[in-house]
Amino acid sequence: MAYRVAAIDVHKRVLIVVVATAAAEVKDPAGEALEFECRRFGACAQDRSALIDWLQQRGVSEVVMESTAQYWKPVWLDLEPQMGKLHLAQAQSNRAPKGRKDDYRDAKRLARRLLAGELMLSFVPGAEQRTWRELARAKDQYVRERVSVQNRIESLLEEMRIKLSGVISDLLGVSGRRILTALAQGQTDPVKLAELGHEKLQSGRETLIDALRGAPTPVQLKILKLHLEMLNKIDDVIGLLDQLLANELNQHNETVGRLAAVPGFGVDSAQRMIAEIGVDAEAFPTPEEFASWFGGCPGSNVSAEDNHSSRSPKGNRQVRKLLTQAAQAAVKKKGSFFQALFRRFLPRLGYSAAIWAVAHRLGKLVWKILHQHVHYLERGEETTPQARKRRAQKLAQALRKLGYTVALSPTIPNTQPAVQG
Repeated sequence: MAYRVAAIDVHKRVLIVVVATAAAEVKDPAGEALEFECRRFGACAQDRSALIDWLQQRGVSEVVMESTAQYWKPVWLDLEPQMGKLHLAQAQSNRAPKGRKDDYRDAKRLARRLLAGELMLSFVPGAEQRTWRELARAKDQYVRERVSVQNRIESLLEEMRIKLSGVISDLLGVSGRRILTALAQGQTDPVKLAELGHEKLQSGRETLIDALRGAPTPVQLKILKLHLEMLNKIDDVIGLLDQLLANELNQHNETVGRLAAVPGFGVDSAQRMIAEIGVDAEAFPTPEEFASWFGGCPGSNVSAEDNHSSRSPKGNRQVRKLLTQAAQAAVKKKGSFFQALFRRFLPRLGYSAAIWAVAHRLGKLVWKILHQHVHYLERGEETTPQARKRRAQKLAQALRKLGYTVALSPTIPNTQPAVQG
């Protein structure tokens, strides 16, 4: 029986499709003994339906596609229920020689390189996990937008000659919000504005009054009011996305709790990590493969037996960001294993490389917790019963706030597996 694989070069408006056929007796289907059948389709719904019919008529059950943007998604979603195997190739692994590029050659080369195992394939999760990803990444976008609005507010205050962000630690905290709201409503008296700040602010009352002396114009106050309204809307959206993601992951609350117990993580970062790699990280057989996927391993650029660069590859941006943030938080946890690890790396590597080394170690730990269903056990200097109890109560409170069901019970070392960083 002949072996057939389809290769699709996906564009915004057109799909260039090639079906590569190798005879059953051919031992090396990646060689030159391939026969190609080429066809062009549009990218709209009716054209995609015709593409599926055409592939099924030719007995194709394996498809590889290449796209440099998001245009592959409608094609993938239509083909997913119909095809046995789907692959998404990264565009840089199918580059053409300069001056010899056209769409049909790209599709043929895509098929050959798939059969030869020369393509870099992207990880595309299942439908349920894609829903989690959409929610987590949507929240991440709104968080970035919130930071942008905060920066615009701070810039506007500087133009008003008000130095509020210089005397309070959180411009959008409880005291900062009260002061900004009153200012947007037209209250410009620095003494009355300072009365809205919390009495325990470290800056002191006189410093706060001095920082609030400015010269805001009516137009600037109106702009500030618009910024605060936008900020409230973004906060509402972030809260709703938090609740939606928690509802989707509610059946995996035990997994979320196990991952949230790792230093540097919390309920939010645990949910986002699970959304990116799955409940048990089954797509990655080993922690080394997971580290390579998110770009945590040192790179290799060897020529003439000299490694000219060990810079890490790019990897998955969302996971890299989560692990870097978790590492920066974990090294600040007094007495923890990761703080000791960071202090050991710091003199030799410097701050950035030491943080990334901790993030690499955290990534392998995340894989082990998810893949092997174990609990994290802190064996640093901190582990007092009171500290563990406070940490457990804090995590349980955060989980219950999002609608999870939590029951605290002590782990038994002889029956409950545990891992350390």
